[in-house]
Amino acid sequence: MKTTLHRILCVVLIFMCTHAAISQDIHFSQFFETPLLRNPALAGLFTGDVRIQAVHRTQWQSITVPYQTSSLNGEYKIPVGKGEDFLTIGGQILSDKAGTVAMTSTQVLPAANYHKSLSKDRNMYISLGFMGGYVQRRLDRSKVTTNSQFDGTNYNEGLADGENFTNTSYSYFDGSVGMSFTSQMGDNVDNNIFVGAAYHHFNKPTKLSFFSDNNVSLLPKMVYSGGVRLNASEYSYVTFQADYVQQGPHNETIGGVMYSYKLDDSEDPKYLIHAGGFLRVKDAFIPVAKIEMRPLAISISYDANISQLSAATRGRGGFEMAISYQKYLNRDNSSRDAVRCPRF
Repeated sequence: MKTTLHRILCVVLIFMCTHAAISQDIHFSQFFETPLLRNPALAGLFTGDVRIQAVHRTQWQSITVPYQTSSLNGEYKIPVGKGEDFLTIGGQILSDKAGTVAMTSTQVLPAANYHKSLSKDRNMYISLGFMGGYVQRRLDRSKVTTNSQFDGTNYNEGLADGENFTNTSYSYFDGSVGMSFTSQMGDNVDNNIFVGAAYHHFNKPTKLSFFSDNNVSLLPKMVYSGGVRLNASEYSYVTFQADYVQQGPHNETIGGVMYSYKLDDSEDPKYLIHAGGFLRVKDAFIPVAKIEMRPLAISISYDANISQLSAATRGRGGFEMAISYQKYLNRDNSSRDAVRCPRF
């Protein structure tokens, strides 16, 4: 039964990846640790000069060969001229390995985001960001098994698999654009709000197939994001974040809240703990825990499956772990010394 299930999932996976118009992009439950995947205009919306984030996700281990997805992104914020504008440069690297046939996707996506100050009285910015680069997908043909290799009694690896594709990889260029608005709320610089919208795959990459008939295109994707951070007390604050994603006939809504507590200094803490939960509608409930030892932070989350697959998975979905590094740099034009600076 397990072998049969693996074969079924293998065929489904190939079908999805060679008919990209009906498949969804890579996503993470800790979406707040992958800002460039949400919207390139969210690059630089943090307190500091530099931020590096890495996330690793393991999914569906309870029913098949686990899907392994890793993300690495970096951002570097630079003041522009003598005003209060900023430029953030950075990039996103993704690696995804799925299923029995080791379907692998590798993405290298540089990004840039310009922050235009809208107020001299508070942190209020509108940002325009771009991200684009190289994507490659490949699979291990030797691991593909089909019912054509069933000889009537047993599986026979010596038989041809009956499939007519010869390519084991293809590549293309991809692009995204986005805008965001962020603003301080009231007189407290720690109370902030942001909203943003991004248009991914605006160049509509084509020829995404392992088969010779490769007139398959990648559907554009819209991502609408929002977040609010509010002080709860001198030593604590809460952060609400949510995304709505629309890609062709597919949509996804995820949102939730984190409660954060400062363990030492209330003004400039070094140690903090965070805990909360997120809901991916009709799919999973996601508890999250995070500890900060600035400039480092480590967070973990787990998808408790509540979808129609919950009976097969027994509620088990995906485990994620994220590590981030965020700080000011010792330089003359550090954003630490700026009167105004984009932050969240």
